[in-house]
Amino acid sequence: MGERVGVSDDEWALIGPLLPPERGRGCRPAQDNRRYFEGMMWMARTGAQWRHLPDEYGKWNSVFRRYRRWVTTGVFDAMLETLAELAGRDIAADMIDSTVVRAHHCAVGIKRGLSNQRLSADRGEASPPNSTRGAMPEGSRLASC
Repeated sequence: MGERVGVSDDEWALIGPLLPPERGRGCRPAQDNRRYFEGMMWMARTGAQWRHLPDEYGKWNSVFRRYRRWVTTGVFDAMLETLAELAGRDIAADMIDSTVVRAHHCAVGIKRGLSNQRLSADRGEASPPNSTRGAMPEGSRLASC
């Protein structure tokens, strides 16, 4: 389904110690953090659904549960802060400018099938009246209209 997103040994030497040790349940040992972390990176890179995670990263549900656990306990926030300190960067200066963020066309509020006529009316240009009241004969209208 996708190409493997791996972490080099040098990168893992920095990242690995920042991740919490995992304990297995019952008699099963915990799976390797590196394998699961690489699965999380694959998810971030591809944007796929969790159930489409390739088997080489482990069971998708196990990777997802560990990901959720790390998010809720702040593992990723602490890891990014530590890596920024090691790099000598001020993470408070890193921010996303809204001019580079783009919404999906479904999220911008334009309804499907909206004609150019309506869009031009929103810009202040002339448009036909919205009501068809005058087109109906006077006797066929309800009293409340």
